[in-house]
Amino acid sequence: MGIENMKMPQLGESVTEGTISKWLVSPGDAVNKYDPIAEVQTDKVNAEVPSSFSGTIKELIADEGDTLEVGEIICSIEIEGGGAAPAEETPKEEPKEEAKGSAPAKPKAPSRDSGNKARYSPAVLKLSQEHDIDLNQVEGTGNGGRITRKDLKKIIESGSIPKAGDAPALKNEAQAPQQAPVKESAPEQPAKQQASAATVPVVPGDIEIPVSGIRKAIASNMVRSKHEAPHAWTMMEVDVTNLVDYRNSLKTEFKQREGFNLTFFAFFVKAVAQALKEYPQINSMWAGDKIVQKKDVNLSIAVATDDALYVPVIKNADEKTIKGIAREITELAGKVRSGKLTSQDMQGGTFTVNNTGSFGSVQSMGIINYPQAAILQVESIVKRPVVMNNGMIAVRDMVNLCMSLDHRVLDGLVCGRFLQRVKEILENTSKENTSVY
Repeated sequence: MGIENMKMPQLGESVTEGTISKWLVSPGDAVNKYDPIAEVQTDKVNAEVPSSFSGTIKELIADEGDTLEVGEIICSIEIEGGGAAPAEETPKEEPKEEAKGSAPAKPKAPSRDSGNKARYSPAVLKLSQEHDIDLNQVEGTGNGGRITRKDLKKIIESGSIPKAGDAPALKNEAQAPQQAPVKESAPEQPAKQQASAATVPVVPGDIEIPVSGIRKAIASNMVRSKHEAPHAWTMMEVDVTNLVDYRNSLKTEFKQREGFNLTFFAFFVKAVAQALKEYPQINSMWAGDKIVQKKDVNLSIAVATDDALYVPVIKNADEKTIKGIAREITELAGKVRSGKLTSQDMQGGTFTVNNTGSFGSVQSMGIINYPQAAILQVESIVKRPVVMNNGMIAVRDMVNLCMSLDHRVLDGLVCGRFLQRVKEILENTSKENTSVY
């Protein structure tokens, strides 16, 4: 028999943490390898986490609602035929080596404690700081003496909270060398943010909404993008009258034949993919001391739900027809809204196209989807009077394309030429020039 630990997996590029939204197992349950054991939510995806082992669930380290960093232990599984003891149990063996000494009790405390400190979860650290709990004086009930969130909840409910300085002299002496590495500086920033948030006045009738793990992750990524990438912005208007006429002439027959909608957005995504092949500089990312120009054209498309925004990816969009792109848009949007989007659906994006026009927007400034170099907002198609080349005024279908760019990677010249090419493709889309198949 042996114990194996399941850790928070990385469920997408740039994902650093996940929230346990629901446990699908309980202690004592038998599981097979690849059986789903938990539902995890990140800023990019809701996903089921499969077991990496076959065995029996020994302990759920994290509670539902806990947010843990990638690599943090979420549960332990007892497996049959485990040859070597898991790394987490190593501290238990150390006292045997020290037993030859004159004071076997003294090395026990720092041995267990040093292991615990290395395994404090963010949830445990946060709870201990909020209630001023000295973790050096807490006996953990988790695997290998690990301190869990449940241990701290019991202490808080009992009302007997151990404070720093309350421990016996021997314990303090033994643990003093370990005091310095405690992550006291790491939580400073969240503590300041909490203090700042606490200053917001709340009066009767106000509604306080807890910030979910996914909302925190979205906020963190947006702040990172806005602070690290110097955003510049440009806009171009496009006459899509011929495109609108062409699509409207096809949409009914297309829906009957294919079973999904032929949207305007599919035409825009195809035009962007084609232009990116011609201007590959736009399909790049900042990497510190170098710029990485991506070979594949993988277009992230923004899909919103009531409380979050997801960016699934259309892989190799430049190789797909308008029909193929329309199909993927329908399938990916369906996955988002049904909660079936996978981490694979979210990975590899090189440029983002956002259909802000679906909300009626006519002009917007998007925040770049880090670490990409640009994002294009496709606004509403509106009818406007336009002065034509012959001097006559005509009612035309017009749309604004708004592009935010990372000025470390891109300059206005290449972005202007890129948008001009997208404009040219769209304005020449018609029954005579374009096939959706």
